Formats: sequence, C-alpha cells, structure tokens
Amino acid sequence: MSFLNAFEISTSGLSAERFRINVISSNVANINTTRTAEGGPYVRKDVLFLASPVTENKSFSQNLDDEIDLQKVEVKEIVKDQRPPILKYDPSHPDANSEGYVAYPHINIMEEMVNLVNASRSYEANATTLRAAKDMAMKSIEIIKG
Repeated sequence: MSFLNAFEISTSGLSAERFRINVISSNVANINTTRTAEGGPYVRKDVLFLASPVTENKSFSQNLDDEIDLQKVEVKEIVKDQRPPILKYDPSHPDANSEGYVAYPHINIMEEMVNLVNASRSYEANATTLRAAKDMAMKSIEIIKG
C-alpha cells in the first residue's frame, strides 16, 4: 500500500462524512417544515455509503497476490425516510387538514444529534489518519534524503 492509497482512502472518508453532516444539518433545519415544493412536509433524508475498491496501477497477478482489499467510501445515494409524518392537532395552523391535523416531518432531534456526533467523530478519525499518513510520508522523505 502506498501513501497515495492512504491519502485517497482517508480523503474519501472525509468527503463522505462531510456530505453526511450536511444532510443531517438539513434534517435538523427542517424539523418543523410542514410545506415543501413537492407538497407535504419535509421528508427526513439519510446517506447510503458504498465501499469501492481503490484502483491501483498493478498487474493482474499483483492484484491477486494482495492480501488486503483496499476500500474507499463513496456516497451511493440519499435515501428518504419511509416513516409516515407525525400528525399534530392544530386547527389554527395554515397547513392543517380538514380534521385540524398538521403533518410534521418524522424527525427525532436526539437521533439526528447522535448521527451528527457519529459523523463528526468519523470525520475526525479520517483527518487523524490522513495526518498520520502525511507525517509518515514526510519522515520517509527525510530518511531517503539522508
């Protein structure tokens, strides 16, 4: 494994977690959004990650000899929550239905905060790994220079 592979893997994780943090932020910001351009309340979103192989310029036999299957992370898609909206009785609300109920997004602030902490820690772990790989590469250059 080269340092460039370590950089590629860590930066893919940084990018994916930053994207996830943005989606979580959107969920939190829209926790009370009862009307969207698509109609109805905001629908909570989540990110689906995909592990994909790191491409290297190796021969077929070299790839077969590798014991480690290097993987990087990519955002596969944004999935919409399938849970129904939460109905709250508020007949004075402009988005209330004929029975006086308003449909709110099915978003749990505690769940979103746990997801945000998890994504932040994953981001920090990738940043630390990237820093360590950079430090090792720099130390290797110093050793080679003699």
